[in-house]
Amino acid sequence: MSIPYQSAPAAGAGAGKKIASGAGLAGVAAMAAALAVAGIKPDEGKVNRTYLDVAKIPTYCFGHADRTSKVGTLHTDAQCEATLTADVKLEQDGVAACVPGLRSRPYQWAASTRLAHNIGVTAFCRSGAAIHFNRDDWHGGCDLFMPWNKARVDGKLVSVRGLTLRRQREHLQCMMGLTS
Repeated sequence: MSIPYQSAPAAGAGAGKKIASGAGLAGVAAMAAALAVAGIKPDEGKVNRTYLDVAKIPTYCFGHADRTSKVGTLHTDAQCEATLTADVKLEQDGVAACVPGLRSRPYQWAASTRLAHNIGVTAFCRSGAAIHFNRDDWHGGCDLFMPWNKARVDGKLVSVRGLTLRRQREHLQCMMGLTS
């Protein structure tokens, strides 16, 4: 499967424009969700058994963190797909609640949803990215995805190569459609 966020749309008519019509907004939500899922799946990978992630949090399927899940618990492929769909819906709604302007910006909404999938909606809403987005500083907000490349390991925040690469991919998606 090709990942739609790897190349930016051509500059010109419509580049960097918000989508504003009512019917268009439903389409933007669907597009943003599809883009988010397309990025989350390869970023997270799918592990059907609950395991401890790098931060020692029980996790399964496509990065679903669940402190109540017992390590080793098996989840079916269907359960993993359903869990991801539910997670993305909650995360997408959550980031749009704190940054309403995302609702007309599919690439930034998808990238924000992906970031929230990894750091949590509350952390996203308190982030510099959200603050800049709410000021209509879309470039600055996208740039502030990059500092979220750390995880707490043995009580210390450390840069994690996988998170750095992930933030770069999210940043690339976030910048799509923005004019210079």
